[in-house]
This record gives sequence, C-alpha cells and structure tokens, in this order.
Amino acid sequence: MVKRIVLLSVSFAVIIALCSCINASSETPSIAMKAAVKGNSIEMVVIPSAPISGPVEITWKMLTDVQFKDVYVTELDAYYWKPTFGATLKALEGKDVFITGYVIPVDYDAGFYVVSRYPYANCFFCGGGGPESVVDVRFKGKPRAYKTDEHLTFRGTLKLNSNDVYSMNYILEGAAEYTP
Repeated sequence: MVKRIVLLSVSFAVIIALCSCINASSETPSIAMKAAVKGNSIEMVVIPSAPISGPVEITWKMLTDVQFKDVYVTELDAYYWKPTFGATLKALEGKDVFITGYVIPVDYDAGFYVVSRYPYANCFFCGGGGPESVVDVRFKGKPRAYKTDEHLTFRGTLKLNSNDVYSMNYILEGAAEYTP
C-alpha cells in the first residue's frame, strides 16, 4: 500500500511538471491529463481541451479506446458488437478532427466510402481488422471517385455511434480531403 501511494505521488508530480511545461509554450495547445490506477499500474490518458486552433489529429491507436460487448438485436435476429467508448474518444466527439488511412469504396454509386487503418486486403470487411479500424467518411457534397487503397487524410467532425447497427462506430461528418 505504501509503495502504491509513493508511486501515485511521484506519478502525479511528473504529470504536474509535464502540464506546466506544455502550457508554458504559447504554440502548444492546452491539454488535460487523466490518470487511473489499474491494478499495480497507472494508465494515463491525454485529452485535448479548449482552446485548440485547427483540427485535432486522430490516430488509429486512439480509436482502440473502445470496448465491445455482444448485444442481441431482435430486429436483426442477430448479435452485434455494441461499443462503449473511452474517455479519450468521448472528449473528441463533436470536434474538428483529421485522420489518415486507406480509402475503401463501399458503394461507388451512393458515394459511400470508409477510411481504414489497413489496406483493402486486410481491412475490417475482409476479416483483417476490427470495427475500430474503419471510419465512415460522410462528405460535405458529392465526393470524387476514390480508388481502393488511396492513402489520404480526411478532415471533419467526429461522431461516435453506439446505437445504429447500420452505420460504422466512427463517423466523420462533413468530411473533405485535408493536408495537415
């Protein structure tokens, strides 16, 4: 117990020092940090907080801050993975973000595209990745015809979806190609 208290004290001292250094720079956006004790370790979560000018980059690692639970849906007579999003993702919902990945055309005629962590041969639809490895890209207007596996960056507003089984868990609303 004493070791744990010492570990926590030292960890929080490091966090305070780190936050002081980060916030001292006028060019660095403000951040919030959250620590949680899990067993004998401390898990750190860095959460961007206002004010941040411009979009926040979302990494594929950030999108793994989710847990899935099998839930039966009577309407479909099947089970699906219902997501529970972590603090990092909840803090980014509704924010201006960008992400880079591989374009996967789902329906050319409907203009339905996703951006994937993995190329088509390894993507979620082919069994290589989980649902946290794809983002539904919903464009402002009619998108150009993207080719499979184009490696691009898109910007838009992050929407988290845990209830609509007909949509992806991550949605980028008002999306457009972006150059960081």
